[in-house]
Amino acid sequence: MFVSKYSNPEFSPYDDETVPETTVPGNWPAPTVSHALSATVNLPGSKSLTNRELVLAALADGPSRLHSPLHSRDSALMIQALRALGVEIEEIATGNVFGPDLAVTPSELQGGSSIDCGLAGTVMRFLPPVAALALGPVSFDGDEAALRRPMRTTIDSLRALGVDVSDDGRGTLPFNLYGMGSVAGGEISIDASASSQFVSGLLLAAARFDHGLTLRHTGDTLPSLPHIEMTIECLAARGVVVECPEPGVWVVPAGPISAIDVELEPDLSNAAPFLAAAIVAGGTVTIEGWPESTTQVGADLEQLLPLFGATASRSDGALTIDGGAGIIGGNSYAGVELDLSTGGELAPAIVALAALASSPSTITGIGHLRGHETDRLAALCAEINALGGAVTELDDGLHIEPRELHGGVWHSYEDHRMSTAGAIIGLAIAGIEVEGIDATAKTLPQFPALWATLVGDAPLTTNTLGLL
Repeated sequence: MFVSKYSNPEFSPYDDETVPETTVPGNWPAPTVSHALSATVNLPGSKSLTNRELVLAALADGPSRLHSPLHSRDSALMIQALRALGVEIEEIATGNVFGPDLAVTPSELQGGSSIDCGLAGTVMRFLPPVAALALGPVSFDGDEAALRRPMRTTIDSLRALGVDVSDDGRGTLPFNLYGMGSVAGGEISIDASASSQFVSGLLLAAARFDHGLTLRHTGDTLPSLPHIEMTIECLAARGVVVECPEPGVWVVPAGPISAIDVELEPDLSNAAPFLAAAIVAGGTVTIEGWPESTTQVGADLEQLLPLFGATASRSDGALTIDGGAGIIGGNSYAGVELDLSTGGELAPAIVALAALASSPSTITGIGHLRGHETDRLAALCAEINALGGAVTELDDGLHIEPRELHGGVWHSYEDHRMSTAGAIIGLAIAGIEVEGIDATAKTLPQFPALWATLVGDAPLTTNTLGLL
């Protein structure tokens, strides 16, 4: 049975320095299906929004409350880090099966602490500018895989702002900074081609800089623009208006960040494997709580999945994908040609669908995924090809030729989206075993339980979610 410590009432993930892990012993046999689906899925809060709102609440001019936040490894690491900097964060029980609300009370930020970033890009890129506002040394480290993620832009931008940073020239974790209690701010230029998080991390803290910030992106490309728009929208809700006088330039005035209560949207990117399942298995999958408008890139699924022959419909605040007969029912769908530069985090799910298509696919605009939790382009190539597929890595993406796949071990590379991509393929291909399904704890600890319920292997209860 799937067990998650994150929401066990006898264990709080925020009480000490230990961040819990989801435990699924051995390889996880990905369930296949022989019938069309008819499922409704509720998902916990957005990781991207939860960690942005935690940072803004920590920098605000008073207490804030986050309703329906995500409780996962990434959010636990963010909370652990903010508490190490002196921020008070309290759990408020509400009866939500996915965990309590969070009450955040800011205080004067303090140094003399160590930040464990785990494998969370939002922690390693959002918190250094926050830590620079503290007084004293702060060290940053993380998982072994995190040491391969690009960090030079964050380190160089802090130095440009006058912050003392020591990284021994690596441009990666681990590194140390010495905060002086304030940051002057001003105008700096960065190359954020590797990740939009470099921009968001600076924008989130910029209003607390003495002179605000004018930030200019100098690179040729800027991936995942919706994530920057999300950051700007979160700031606007707290009274910080970010001006964009021209593409790639953001101006943040110095001033207070308002304390507000926030209702977190469900994580729409985490909806990708569940909605994709309708295309593979046939039938319908509905995600409850789908927002009318949002800056989450997962919203693109409403337009992307119909490219694989599905139909999308909205009703009563929910999104439904109807896959018709599905592959299991004898249906087939053509491959696609897509530029996913604005929504690269959806690529593993889209590539998994493309691997089951009847004609070739080319997915571009995702070269930056080489610097994510793992090199996702190399990982997707390796794992699909090991199952008999024919995937070729391009400079900026992947080309997928149709092949008959077979069972085998699907490696996760400690990457949550690699794990869920294997689950999608496993719906149609018998004998897929996902190594490291526990990687899903990064953003959705309940994934194995929710997936088992989706395919009808188990009823969904608070017990199967690990909440009793």
